Amino acid sequence: MLRTPDFRHETRIFWLAVLVCVPALLALALTLFLVEAESNLWLAVFVPVLLASLALAAYLRRRVVFPLYTLSNLLEALREGDFSLRGTRARRGDAIGQVVWEVNALSQTLRQQRLRVEETLALLTKVMAAVDIAIFAFDGQRRLRLINPAGERLLALSNADAQGRSAEELDLADCLDIEQASTVKRAFRGGVGAFDVRRASFREGGVRNDLVTVTDLSRALREEERQAWQRLIRVLGHELNNSLTPIKSMATTLADLVAREPPPGDWREDARGGLGVIADRADALARFMAGYTRLAKLPPPREREVDLVEVVGRTAALEKRVPVHLGALAPTRARVDPDQIEQALINLLKNAAEASLGTGGAVTLRVRRLPGQALIEIEDEGPGLFGSENLFVPFFTTKPGGSGIGLVLARQIAEAHGGHLSLVNRGDGRSGCLATLVLPV
Repeated sequence: MLRTPDFRHETRIFWLAVLVCVPALLALALTLFLVEAESNLWLAVFVPVLLASLALAAYLRRRVVFPLYTLSNLLEALREGDFSLRGTRARRGDAIGQVVWEVNALSQTLRQQRLRVEETLALLTKVMAAVDIAIFAFDGQRRLRLINPAGERLLALSNADAQGRSAEELDLADCLDIEQASTVKRAFRGGVGAFDVRRASFREGGVRNDLVTVTDLSRALREEERQAWQRLIRVLGHELNNSLTPIKSMATTLADLVAREPPPGDWREDARGGLGVIADRADALARFMAGYTRLAKLPPPREREVDLVEVVGRTAALEKRVPVHLGALAPTRARVDPDQIEQALINLLKNAAEASLGTGGAVTLRVRRLPGQALIEIEDEGPGLFGSENLFVPFFTTKPGGSGIGLVLARQIAEAHGGHLSLVNRGDGRSGCLATLVLPV
């Protein structure tokens, strides 16, 4: 089987142009033959026409091929990432001009997209450098491909020294093998403590890669612990000073009284009154320490299935100082420790009753049911909340004789059951506070 010669495109264009002229040349030759033209007439007519046809075919070849070379150069520039070149004679309504116009538009679009990608990469680079989370990217062979400055500090290695090393060499194999986010306590070259480790997968060029993030929790935990201790010490110092200052003052007064010679006639009454003040403040300190012990030694809940409406009704019957109304009570059963839940409700109801005492208002209790949750709401008609930043600070209280542990204990009980406690001002336009105890069902 004969194979068609594989001519170049421009060669085919040339010979096709020549073939277009062949019928005219044959007609001319036939005419000269029929008129029995002499040889000099053949040379004067046929040869010039033949040469002119070949010249026109070559010109046509050049006019067709030249725009294609231009387009080739433009596409090569796009492939090389040079989007600055533009083709001339780009216009609508013309076959080649239309193609050149589209190539120029494609070049402009790619240029804008590359600019956006470069800006995004620059932003991503700055973000990765600014975040205090160690970020590592590994390829399919578990070799490091990317590391940010936080990762360099964690490994105590520079980017150049870490690139290309395996996870085993970098002591990150266990972080790369985790299936889900977890908190681990371990030592890296650049730090020791508790770390939150997460792994995610992504694909590049069809090949799986892994992204590992390691967050140092120790610093944040230490800062939170420091702030918690500061708040606790501030409240403890305030409470201790409130008791020790009058004790010290009264002890000094009694010492002066005993040192008088002769003692005054009513010294027994003064001594008895002073000792009574010391005893009262000592009792207050004893109650304070008992509350602290109670808060610090909350036992884990002993859960069993109970009727929350029954628990709420039993709690409401304990408060006699203000009217306590039972609102909507959705039938709800949950696995909780009834003693702890009742204690939390007693504390919340006590606060609501004391807030309503000053205004002559009442307290309303409700039980609502949401998907997966039970809401116990205690609504009072008191003055409402004025600044809630210290609501859950242990031992902080604005009530005379208050212990400052009621709300803290109620929140601890809620969180021990997997729920939470919130206190907000009522949103119905009336004064008062709404306490919501949320429990999982």
